[in-house]
Order: sequence, then C-alpha cells, then structure tokens
Amino acid sequence: MADHLLEVRNLSVEFHTAGGVVKAVKNVSWHVERGETLAILGESGSGKSVSTSAILDLIDMPPGRITSGEIRFDGRDLLKLGSAERRDINGRRIAMIFQDPLSHLNPVYTVGWQIVETMTAHGLPRSKAQSEALRLVTRVGIPNPSDALRKYPHEFSGGQRQRLMIAMALAMKPDVLIADEPTTALDVTVQAEVLALLKELQRETGMGVVIITHDLGVVAEIADRVVVMNAGEIVEAGIAREVYHNPRHPYTRKLIGAAPGKGEMHDPLPRAEPVLKVRGVAKTYGTFKALDGVGFDLMAGETLAIVGESGSGKSTLARILLRLDEPDAGEALWKGRDLFRLSPAELFALRRDLQMVFQDPTQSLNPRMTVFQLITEAWIIHPEILPKAQWRTRVADLLAQVGLRPEHANRYPHQFSGGQRQRIAIARALALEPELIICDEAVSALDVSVQAQVIELLNKLRREMGIAFIFIAHDLPVVRDFADHVMVMQKGRVVEYGTVQQVFDAPRQPYTQALLAAGLDPDPDVQAARRAERLERRPA
Repeated sequence: MADHLLEVRNLSVEFHTAGGVVKAVKNVSWHVERGETLAILGESGSGKSVSTSAILDLIDMPPGRITSGEIRFDGRDLLKLGSAERRDINGRRIAMIFQDPLSHLNPVYTVGWQIVETMTAHGLPRSKAQSEALRLVTRVGIPNPSDALRKYPHEFSGGQRQRLMIAMALAMKPDVLIADEPTTALDVTVQAEVLALLKELQRETGMGVVIITHDLGVVAEIADRVVVMNAGEIVEAGIAREVYHNPRHPYTRKLIGAAPGKGEMHDPLPRAEPVLKVRGVAKTYGTFKALDGVGFDLMAGETLAIVGESGSGKSTLARILLRLDEPDAGEALWKGRDLFRLSPAELFALRRDLQMVFQDPTQSLNPRMTVFQLITEAWIIHPEILPKAQWRTRVADLLAQVGLRPEHANRYPHQFSGGQRQRIAIARALALEPELIICDEAVSALDVSVQAQVIELLNKLRREMGIAFIFIAHDLPVVRDFADHVMVMQKGRVVEYGTVQQVFDAPRQPYTQALLAAGLDPDPDVQAARRAERLERRPA
C-alpha cells in the first residue's frame, strides 16, 4: 500500500509536571491524503493540539516527552530526523495556522517583513519573496495590499490577521497545512470567507489540510473525514457525514447533542423598569466613528445579545459602559445613576455589580498569578463578599461550575488551553456575584459541551439571581439559545433590534439576513445544501 501524504502512527505524548505525569496523547493514529481535509474534533485537553504540535516539533521537551509512535511524511519518520532536517520541512513542506494570530505574529515587525522572512529563510531570493508576498496578501483578500505589507499586526482586525497567517503559511506552497482552530474568534461572515478561502486554495494546490476544531459547524462545512478525540485517545473516526448521523461512541453523541441552535427560543420577559438605560452613545477615534447614537434598554434578569462583524462597535460599546473608555456623548443610567458621570470613588463602589468577561483570556489573566490568586483577588478588593476561611471551598465550587477541577486552582494560565482559560475568566467574574455581566465573545473559544454547560450556568444565574447579561457574540446559534433580545450593529449604528424570535425568524434588514445566512449548521447535509444555494446565488 502506498504511503499516505501524512500519517501519525501510535503516537503517545506525556508531560512531567509538579503534580505528576500527564498522559496527553495515548496511542493515537490518523492520516490525511493529498487534497483531503481531515478534522480533529474534541474538547479542550483532548490532545488535539498536542498531537499536531509533535508533527512540527513544537512540544517543549522537557517537560514533554514522546514515548511512542511514528510520524511518517514523504517516506520518512519525522521523529527520527535531526533539527536541521525538521526545520527544512517545517514551513516549507508542512505549515501551520495557529489559533491566536496576534500571539504568533511579531508585534515589532511589519507583516510584509514577516511573510518575506518566511520565504527567505528557506532560500528564496528577497526580490522574488517580496513580489510573492504581495501576491499572497492580494490572494487572501487584504484591502490595499501594498500598504498592508507596511503595517504592523495590531493595525488589522482579527479576521484580517487570520488571513495574513494563512498567507504566511502558504508562502512556500506546503504539501500539508495544519489549521489549529483557525476561525474560533471570527465573525460568521469572516469565518465563512476564511473557510471558503482554505477550500479554494486547497483546490488550487492539492495540499492536504488537517483542521483542529471544537466547532461541529466547521466540520460540516469543510471536512471530508473526522477523528474524534477524548482524554488523549481517538474514540471515533470516519466520514464526516456518517459520524454526524450515526455516532457510535457516547462521547461523540454527547458532542453532537450539545450543538447549539436546536432548542427552544426564549419567550421575552414582560417589560418592566429597565436597570440600564443607554441613550445616544457616541465615540470617535480620530476620523473613525466607532459608535453613532447607540441606545437600548436592559431589564434585570434579561439577556441582550449584540451581534455584528468586527468593527461594528460591539466591544467599544462594552468598554464604554464599564468606563474602560470614555464616551464623546450619551448617557448610561444604571438604576437611575449615569455611569458616565460617576466619580472614581462612586464607580469603584459599583464595580462589583458590573463585571466583564473579555474576548481574549490570555490578555486579561495575569500570567504570574495562579488560578486561585486570580479568583480570590476580587475578594481582597471587596472583602465584604466572603470570609477568607471560605475562599478555597468557593474557588472549587466556581471552577466546578465552569467545568474545571478543584486541583486546577494551583496552576497558572499558560498551563491551560484557550478554552480552559476562558472558563477561568468566567469563574473570576462570577466570584463577585454581579448584577450585570458583559460577555465579550465569552464562549467563542469553548467546546460545544462546555459551551452548553456555561450557557446553562448563566441561564441559571439569571433565573435565580436576576443577573442581566449583555452578550456580545458572533456565534448565532448560541445567541438563538441564550438571548431574549438581539441588537444588530453595523458600522457603529444599531440597524436592527427585536426579540430573538423576531430577528431569527423574520430579519428585516439585508445585513441581518446576510449574517444569518453565513452561519454554520452542524449537520453536513444541511451545510451542503447551504453551500449549493450560495453557489447558485453567486453571479456568473
């Protein structure tokens, strides 16, 4: 039998930690062919990223150790090659798109320099590399590509940074592309564009694609075959459509059953006196109008979802409501008091009532503090909440609520996956028992089962404690399951507002209709029909 393009055979990886040996990957085997897309599906900590990191020699050893297995590519076992041979293959023959492009793009160099450097490191002349960089940036859809090459990573949106990572990964026309959660934090329209771009580039080059994901919609849209991992082991594998419709393993059935967007929508609460009234909020940065007269009402125990593409003003609004940025105009009345006119002392007194879970937990969690310290810091600042003798018990309870274990309290943020770090951030916000939580893409990086668990937790807090939520999200099925009202924003303005049923069942604005049409369904058959419909609508 001919060799597969890339094959992992009986791979086992373990990590030696202060708490003992962690067996992250156990006897895993899979392969991908030329022109094929293999999805590796599973929750945080299942071993997805570790198994693919071994391919590119990205596991720190120690504390990591590969205890068994082979990784066969081009007739050779990569694990037996020297460092120089691995470097020659990495980036040139096998490339990777990482989950968080901002963390993997160097902030002190222009993106053009970084793309060019990828090629010159593998022997391409600089003049040819520069012209190829321009072609690549144009190909992945970056506006004004000549100017873009002279910009720095922070000057691009999240979706644009992900496109630049794709351009860099494709610079040497690799045989295999590994994409680690490439669309996790992207808006639905940008996600659809990035996935379509990957498929189009795959058709052009014939590369094999390995996509690591926890999103069943991504699997339905792009995968030919799927491997399901749990606790470091493969529990199911097969054709994507067959695995979805006839899952054999209980874990696979649990993942499919947890997919959002299939349950009952919330009945709107009876209208009462709002706890938060926002009117005419405006904010301009230089000549860019980030917010233009935004207003809404929010009642106790209600969830308002704010949706829209990157740059629509969602996160700017959230930061202004918490006075992390100052507005140019408008008012935000919290129980009759204007948040924008409170003194620092008055604002401090309200801080425990108004909490935020940020989009990027890597940036919002102090890397020098343990999880226990991160959560209990709130009780140091607000000592009236909980006696110190009860801290450890309460931390364990909070971690359990968000799907983590009590022993995780002694670890640091870098020792967790992206989804696990977001759970820590949610637990930290809940520690203050707030009346309003602003969630800025708070569940976008979570696995479907944990996402369902966290949404149920938030629903429970809303019912039992009357907590209100402002829920900024691009994951429309989650919005459908969790929200009472939906506010659609575009270019700093509110373009549509209504109950979740009104907006999802009868969207009035073309922009809202486009957002809904770009969403991914976990059913491969449904997604195939949507793709066919998009192709029919595409102009000739």
